[in-house]
Amino acid sequence: MRSAVYTSTFRQAVRPRRLPTQSSHFASSTTETAQKKAQDALGSAQKTAEKLWESSKTFLGPLGERAGTMLGSYRQPVVYNLSVARELLKQVYVAERLQPPTDLAVLRNAYSTLWSRASSPAYWRGILNSGEWAKVGIYAVEAYGIFKIGEILGRRSLVGYNVQ
Repeated sequence: MRSAVYTSTFRQAVRPRRLPTQSSHFASSTTETAQKKAQDALGSAQKTAEKLWESSKTFLGPLGERAGTMLGSYRQPVVYNLSVARELLKQVYVAERLQPPTDLAVLRNAYSTLWSRASSPAYWRGILNSGEWAKVGIYAVEAYGIFKIGEILGRRSLVGYNVQ
C-alpha cells in the first residue's frame, strides 16, 4: 500500500503539466501560424527597409544616390539584412528588458567603481588569491581581440595600411 502511494505521487510529480495558456493544437497549426508570423515580419522588414532607404537618400542627397549606385545589385540584400538585424536587436532589447541609464549618477558610479578597483593593489591581490585571475585574463584577451578586429576592419587590410 505504501509503495502504491509513493508510485502515484511520483507519477503525478513527473507527469508534464500544461500551462493554462497552452492549448492542445496540432503541431501543423502552430507551424502554420509561425510561418505566417515570419512572412508578416518579412514583409514589414522589407517595407521598413525601403522607407529607410528612401529617407536616407533624401537626407544624404547626392551622396545617398551615389552610395546607392555604388552598391548596385547588392543594395536590396544589404538594406534587408540591416533591417532584419535592427528588428532582431529590438526583440533582444525588449526580451532582456534593457534600458539606457536614466541618471548620470548611475554612469558615474559604475565608472568610478571600475577605476577604483583597477587602481587598487589590494583588489589585484584578492584576484590572485581567489583564482579569479584566469577569468580576468580571458576577458582581457577578448577585449584585445575585439580591439584588433576593429583595427583590421578600419584599415581594410590584415597587416599594415595600404600606402600608395
